[in-house]
Amino acid sequence: MSTETQTAQTSRETLGFQTEVKQLLQLMIHSLYSNREIFLRELISNASDACDKLRFEALHNAGLFEGDSDFKIRIAFDLAARTLTIADNGVGMSREEVITNLGTIAKSGTREFFSKLSGDEKKDASLIGQFGVGFYSSFIVADRVTVLTRRAGAEPNQGVRWESEGTGEFSIEMADRAARGTEITLHLKEGEDDLLSAWKLKSIIRKYSDHIVQPIVMKGEKWDEEKKEQVAKMGRGEEGTGRHL
Repeated sequence: MSTETQTAQTSRETLGFQTEVKQLLQLMIHSLYSNREIFLRELISNASDACDKLRFEALHNAGLFEGDSDFKIRIAFDLAARTLTIADNGVGMSREEVITNLGTIAKSGTREFFSKLSGDEKKDASLIGQFGVGFYSSFIVADRVTVLTRRAGAEPNQGVRWESEGTGEFSIEMADRAARGTEITLHLKEGEDDLLSAWKLKSIIRKYSDHIVQPIVMKGEKWDEEKKEQVAKMGRGEEGTGRHL
């Protein structure tokens, strides 16, 4: 089920998705495309949950904050590389947690999700967040997804890089990551260039993620709470400081 490739500094392992995850990926890629914007809702929701989880764990071990208790969710895009990145400074994941959460159904609720499907695309799309399978909606708009994460409290050299093209397998390897938390980079499919726009991203975030407690920030964009409904009139500054982009 796995093959290992040795590199100069680390060991990269390729593993196969569990059968139910493969089925879920096919559903995401081929059946829910008209609801493609939900991917951002799900990734932001997951980032918020990771921050909440760290806040809870830090009640018993303040060292997990690593000197940074100011939670943020960061959104960035790269026009040249055609990538969209969602990052948080939440609890992060260890290697074992990455395999469990992103490769198997142990905690994803995939099987229960399938049992609830109705065949109505809109209703089925609304179920995604309820069963912890929202991460896989990334593949609605991306043909490759890269995750770089490190669990709070772990050493910088205990970061983990996960990558998949959403087919039958994923790769995983150890990587250096100075900051705790998780960074998800979507390598967008052809035809998804509208997502490489601050205006478009803002509109999706306001539509689906208005309830998120943590600040959602974008480099070079200032999110003005008093004028958040006037996207075209947003001021520019350093990094956003409001709740929303």
